[in-house]
Amino acid sequence: MRLVHHPVLCNYYVTYRCNARCSFCDIWEKPSPYIQLADVEQNLRDLKRLGVSVVDFTGGEPLLHRQIHEFVGLAHDMGFITTLTTNCLLYPKYAERLRGKVDMLHFSLDASEKEVHDKGRGVACYDFVLESIRVAKELGERPDILFTVFRENLHDLEAVYRNIAQPNGLVLILNPAFEYNSVETGEQLSPAELDYLSAFGKRPGVYLNQAFIQLRKDGGNHVADPVCKAASTTLVISPSNELVLPCYHLGEQKFPIQGQLYDLYHTPEVRRQIALEGRLPQCEGCTINCYMQPSFAVEINKYFWQALPSTLRYNWHKGTWKRMLVR
Repeated sequence: MRLVHHPVLCNYYVTYRCNARCSFCDIWEKPSPYIQLADVEQNLRDLKRLGVSVVDFTGGEPLLHRQIHEFVGLAHDMGFITTLTTNCLLYPKYAERLRGKVDMLHFSLDASEKEVHDKGRGVACYDFVLESIRVAKELGERPDILFTVFRENLHDLEAVYRNIAQPNGLVLILNPAFEYNSVETGEQLSPAELDYLSAFGKRPGVYLNQAFIQLRKDGGNHVADPVCKAASTTLVISPSNELVLPCYHLGEQKFPIQGQLYDLYHTPEVRRQIALEGRLPQCEGCTINCYMQPSFAVEINKYFWQALPSTLRYNWHKGTWKRMLVR
């Protein structure tokens, strides 16, 4: 049974440019402009009309955009829940300007040792993560550690949890790696490793959407009976001010917004693309977390019930439920 029939999330790509070279991502290879403030202002008004409650300012590295603090501030003042993930290379520079404007601030960290983390990210950013934690705490911010889980770094969860997340009072978010297009992430986690990850996700101060585990055990999305509701739950806006459907990672269709996002969303061409969500040949086996998370939240099924406890616990801890009540 479908509970919500409108989009709830916007993945707003401020630029595809990035100052890291992560081995599990290809976005940094794309040429890219930067979004414009006037477009952001109009699009946020239309996102509000469409029922969106969460805006994730993403990239690339979103802090490469010199106006990022203006974007998140505007969205926050309009009542959106704001999220932002950074590799931390620029966070100490922007921290004061971002203060109080990001509801869910994520610092990427995938290893407890500097050499290992920096190798995976293709740039020396480990020390910047630790410095960013210090700076954020001094400003009264409550960042999270976002740990992208691969088979080769699963063993390092304990050290990151014990030595970095817990001593600093930070939530450790577990983000199981996923493959897309030609990007490979190594061997997939075995059932036993998925069970270990699931158990780890139930520890105090750890967030793991447990439905991610079940979805992987089930072989991902299946086009004959799709769990993915990417296009109807999530609006993807490109740095070129385009609506991208059915999701960023497929990018089958790009529609110029031209100040008309609300009307564009209701055109027959866009509605036809939305109707194909989870049913394209490329959707078979998909486990992309950023689209599955909202998909689990809008329809009652087994994934909904598995996702609910951890999601409620995280939002209670972050206090974002309060902002939802006053929208």
